[in-house]
Amino acid sequence: MQANYLQSINKQFEYYKFLGEATFDQLSEDALLWQYNEESNSIAIIVNHITGNMKSRWTDFLTSDGEKDWRNRDREFESVIEDRKQLMECWEEGWKCLFDALEEINPENFDTTIYIRNQGHTIVEAVNRQLAHYASHIGQIVYIGRMIQGHKWVSLSIPKGQSKAFNREKFSKDKHSAHFTDDFLNKKKS
Repeated sequence: MQANYLQSINKQFEYYKFLGEATFDQLSEDALLWQYNEESNSIAIIVNHITGNMKSRWTDFLTSDGEKDWRNRDREFESVIEDRKQLMECWEEGWKCLFDALEEINPENFDTTIYIRNQGHTIVEAVNRQLAHYASHIGQIVYIGRMIQGHKWVSLSIPKGQSKAFNREKFSKDKHSAHFTDDFLNKKKS
């Protein structure tokens, strides 16, 4: 069960990382920095926040509180990322921290209590909490990208009006065990 969970959660995180990157790929540098208004977040600001959260939550994941005293959460919501290169470096730094921490989880430490802001969590609770957090922000990234691109947007899932064709293709094959994200992650490889 633990191995299945860890394999599944890794695929889930890979999927959301893919969605973010597939959105970045469709946008100009200016679009990555665009804000609807002063109160809204640009994609770059969201990336900065996700990365700050990842570095805080996943650094010493098994041994220290996930809200590090060196974290400056308020600064995460400022326009500090200035270009695509900086955005991608920031993005990769956060994901590396996350995936490195997941690699540390094993049967011997799976019952470790994980603290976030002094509140105890099981590993499953702590990991699921972060997955939900990142999924919501990556959903924002995709939504902003889609608004900016308008009719030029290339769908990252089943395009509008193509559900029946998608299902027809899926049901034309034998049943098999595959994670739902496999189809979309395979898009990244091709």
